[in-house]
Amino acid sequence: QVQLVESGGGLVQAGDSLRLSCAASGRTFSRYTMGWFRQAPGKEREFVAVISWNIGDTYYADSVKGRFTISRDNAKNTVYLQMNSLKFEDTAVYYCAAGRMVSVFAPSDAYDYWGQGTQVTVSS
Repeated sequence: QVQLVESGGGLVQAGDSLRLSCAASGRTFSRYTMGWFRQAPGKEREFVAVISWNIGDTYYADSVKGRFTISRDNAKNTVYLQMNSLKFEDTAVYYCAAGRMVSVFAPSDAYDYWGQGTQVTVSS
């Protein structure tokens, strides 16, 4: 069992930065591919970024490429999402998810565990 707790969300202005954190419980964090997803009001949940469990491959949605950076610290059981140059359309609840040894191209239903989410609101 893995529990995920996101933090770092908040209200910012367009152009600002935020860093989200996702702390995981358990002793096998390094075996989990970690993803960030988001869901805006009235929209379906969408993929944001992912980092693989083995060699740290990363993959981003086109909408955030060049602005967001995903990273992980296996010693701290934590994955981060650095978000720069935030836009109004980045406003959403951000969720982290853990998938045991899944590919970075796996769909969201391949992930085993999900956090409760953290709200990011970007004012224009």
